Amino acid sequence: MNKFEFKNLVKSLEKSLKERTFFKTLRTEVNTGANGTQDYVVKKGINKDKIATTRQ
Repeated sequence: MNKFEFKNLVKSLEKSLKERTFFKTLRTEVNTGANGTQDYVVKKGINKDKIATTRQ
């Protein structure tokens, strides 16, 4: 490995480390049901006024 290859390797490692820390700080936790999307109520049919689930 010559001097230039080593420099490129170091640069790429520094860049990937910087990207990883950048994305780690931008990631935020999501609140489930924060905007009322967790419990949908059926409005028509035989299951009227029941909470709809996605379980099968």
